[in-house]
Amino acid sequence: MGKISWKPGNMLYPLPVVLVTAADRQGEKNVFTVAWAGTICSDPPMVSISVRPERHSYHMIRETGGFVINMTTEKLVRAADYCGVVSGRDVDKFERMGLTPLKSDIVEAPLLQESPVNLECVVENVVPLGTHDMFVARVAAVHVEDSLLDEKDKFHLNAACPVVYSHGSYMSLGKELGTFGYSVRKKR
Repeated sequence: MGKISWKPGNMLYPLPVVLVTAADRQGEKNVFTVAWAGTICSDPPMVSISVRPERHSYHMIRETGGFVINMTTEKLVRAADYCGVVSGRDVDKFERMGLTPLKSDIVEAPLLQESPVNLECVVENVVPLGTHDMFVARVAAVHVEDSLLDEKDKFHLNAACPVVYSHGSYMSLGKELGTFGYSVRKKR
């Protein structure tokens, strides 16, 4: 099997696709889709999102210093696509997609009720990178749908049917192939 060299590009797929909510100090809010999001530290818990400065929500995040990452599921994939291609300058995407904003505990941006996991994020740093600026943020609060917890309060994220974005397509996650540490676990 041979290899073909391509020009440098972002080919690290699949990516999480998330609905990010933002609000400004006047109370205007927006929801938009981000595929360039990720975990960057576990202690303290930190994430990043990369956003083009010309995006409608960019000024909201800069102004208030916060945003919410809302996990996207199979039920939310149409909204994720819509919120990624239509500008909040032109339409109320909450209303158009039937998304319910809820008050957050810490940041001004709303949570999405329809999302099973919401991360309230406080911006610690903004890194200009070229076409996008990366918002480095501390996770200040986490909200999870109680139906994803079992009787022992173990969290079952896969029951929410999360989706990923891979080279132009939204995809559901497949079967479990192993759990953390299974390659070194002793057999009984």
